[in-house]
Order: sequence, then structure tokens, then C-alpha cells
Amino acid sequence: MKCLLLILFCVVSFFVSGQTKEYFVLVKKADSLYKLKDYARSALTYTLAFKANNWKGLSDDRYNAACSWALNNNPDSSFFHLYRIATKADYSDYQHIISDKNLLSLHEDKRWLPLLELIKANKEKEEVNYNKPLIQELDSIFDSDQKYRKMIQGVEKQFGFDSKQMDSLWRIIHAKDSINLIKVTGILDKYGWLGPDIIGWRGGTTLFLVIQHSDLKIQEKYLPVMREAVKAGKMNSGSLALLEDRVALRQGKKQIYGSQIEKNAKGDWVVSPIEEEINVNERRKSVGLEPLEDYVKKWNIDYKLPKK
Repeated sequence: MKCLLLILFCVVSFFVSGQTKEYFVLVKKADSLYKLKDYARSALTYTLAFKANNWKGLSDDRYNAACSWALNNNPDSSFFHLYRIATKADYSDYQHIISDKNLLSLHEDKRWLPLLELIKANKEKEEVNYNKPLIQELDSIFDSDQKYRKMIQGVEKQFGFDSKQMDSLWRIIHAKDSINLIKVTGILDKYGWLGPDIIGWRGGTTLFLVIQHSDLKIQEKYLPVMREAVKAGKMNSGSLALLEDRVALRQGKKQIYGSQIEKNAKGDWVVSPIEEEINVNERRKSVGLEPLEDYVKKWNIDYKLPKK
């Protein structure tokens, strides 16, 4: 399923017009049912989510619904959602869909190859202005940024947060970050903040991650650039919110969107201080972020929004 492809510590939900709280509750339930391999109920719950939102839905959610329908041996409903995102949302992730084992049951259907042709055409259209050498470089930087960070949870669980092994891992991460920062600032100073039409969404994510993992001086330098990139549609506002929070905390202020967490004296993960915390979910929604209660569950934090 598409929703299982996550970037560590940088999970952003994209909203579309008219979505309701009920929609997200139902989508979350549908995903949980999928993980339990209850594909029939998962598919039907996705349908209820779309119905609750005037039959609108995110492309990733429709893709996931298609997976559940396919695994429940209902190709008609699966193709309905796949063709919808291919024709209405210009879905273009060709490599993912041809390798997705959830959709294997569709491969012999006469509708499969025409669907792939549509997606391939979307991909070619999307990539017509791509700077492919630069994308290749950014892909390498992305892998370097994420490779050792993906080990953090496992090393901490095995050896502890304050262990020598964790210190060694962080030294490697900081060394990689220094090299990546030189490359990314060189790109930004030469080209400015490039949009997905030039470097794809993953390329933009790479630029963001490297700046997000840099020191305060660098973050303060490029924060205005990123704000302008959001206004120009070259970067999503949810990513910018993460950097806004990190910079605010480093400047001794409170964060705005609640994206940053820290460990307290007991060694437990907690949400860092938030400005006007009572309204944090309204601010998160305005930039396309999920409710804070859901976001912090990844760190096993049972967060309760303050009462008015």
C-alpha cells in the first residue's frame, strides 16, 4: 500500500478541499483493517470515507482502497479507483504500481495494460522538464541522509539512548550531514529552491531534509527562501511548518505546529512547548498536517489537547 512508504520523522498529510474529520477517522480505520488483513472491511471503510467527504479523497487513499479491493478479489472496484487517480489526479508512480504485490491479481485483466499506459504517459509528461543529472545527485543525497537515521530506533532499542553505539551512530550521521549540506547549499545558491517540475517531489524533500538537519545559522538563512517556495507552489506548507518549529525552539521560543518532540528528565518522549497550544490543531490543519494526537503516536505519546 502506498501509505506504508514513510520518511522517518517527516510524515506529512496532504489535505484537499472539503475533507472532514470523519474522513480521516474512517481512512485511519480502513488502514488498520488492512494491516489486520481484513481486506473486505478495509475496502468498504474506504468507501464510507469517500462518501463522508462528498466522494472526494486523496490519491494515496484511493490507491490504498484499490489495493484492498484487489486483495478482496474485486477487480472492478480496484480499477475504478486506479483509473480515477490516473485520469483525474495524473498519478505517475509507474515503478511503484508495477512492483506492488497487492495488485498482482489485476495483472491478467484486460484493463491492466491500458492503465499502465496512462500512468506511463503521466510520468513522461511530469518529467518533461526534469533536470535528471540533478535528480540523480539529490537521490544519492537523500539515501545518505536517511540510511543511518533509519537505524536509530533499532540501535536505541538494543543499546539505549545514551549508549556508545548510539553516540557512534550519531557521529556518522553528523559527518554525512556535513557533506550533504555542502552539496545542497551549493545547489540552492546556484538555482534557488527548485520545484517538483524540475527535481520531482523527492528532490524537494531532499533539499528540505538537509536544511532541517543543519545548524540554526543555516536554517535561518534558508527559511525565507523556503517560505517563498511555499508561496510559489514549489514546496508543501507542511514541510515548512516542521522547520518553522525547529527554528523557533532553537531561538528560545515556543513552537507553532507541535512537530518537535524531546525527551524529558524521565527519558520519555514529550511534545516540546507550543505557543497557544489550545489552537495547535487548527494551525496544523491550515498547513496540511494531521491532528497532533495522531502525529505523536509514532513516539507512543498519549497527547491530550488542552481544554478551552
